[in-house]
Amino acid sequence: MQGRDGIPIRTPPHPKPFGRRHTARYYVRRVRDSLTTRVSKVICATFLSFLVVIAIITFVLWISLRPHRPRVHVHGFSISGLNPESKFNNARINFNLTTRNSNQNIGIYYENMNGTVYYRDHNIGSTPLLRPFYQQPKKTTVVDGVLRGPTLKLSSERWKEMLGDERAKGTVVFRLDLTAKIASKISMWESKHHRMHANCDVAVGPDGSLLDAYRDKRCPVYFSFK
Repeated sequence: MQGRDGIPIRTPPHPKPFGRRHTARYYVRRVRDSLTTRVSKVICATFLSFLVVIAIITFVLWISLRPHRPRVHVHGFSISGLNPESKFNNARINFNLTTRNSNQNIGIYYENMNGTVYYRDHNIGSTPLLRPFYQQPKKTTVVDGVLRGPTLKLSSERWKEMLGDERAKGTVVFRLDLTAKIASKISMWESKHHRMHANCDVAVGPDGSLLDAYRDKRCPVYFSFK
């Protein structure tokens, strides 16, 4: 566009429209949300750091203490009178076990220890064993048991089955279970009580004595919370 003197006239640029103005409440909310986000991040980071520290401490303690289950071995098992001429109500079972605390720094409290003998999954006798005791680390305790009279629940049927195994196979197989309520002790701290189970398979020959293949055999050990 030109003026009267032929000089071009510049058209001023159109003014930009003003942006939408926000209220003070809007900015307060923005600041508050930002602070909330930052605080949440700090709390989460602190909590995760705490969990990591606890996990590291637990792992180090576990490595240093190296907890082990008690080790149970069968050293002797015999049943007397295993012949057709003997009466089942005169039978007698003797057994000998050892339980060892192989831990370096952990003691074990034993309570309510019992021994039970099974034949073909039939309970043929049970007896209480040692009184409650505390076992020091790296110590071994001898456990002896006898089943006879009222504690040996043999029937004529079970006795005939045993004699049949002895004649047919030359061996009679039993299962000796050791159960005990135990708790671990580390320095001044004592764990909750739980039940230990040791399942020992044993077999005797025609003379009723433990076969060499089962002597000094280590028994599987597991725990339950019942």
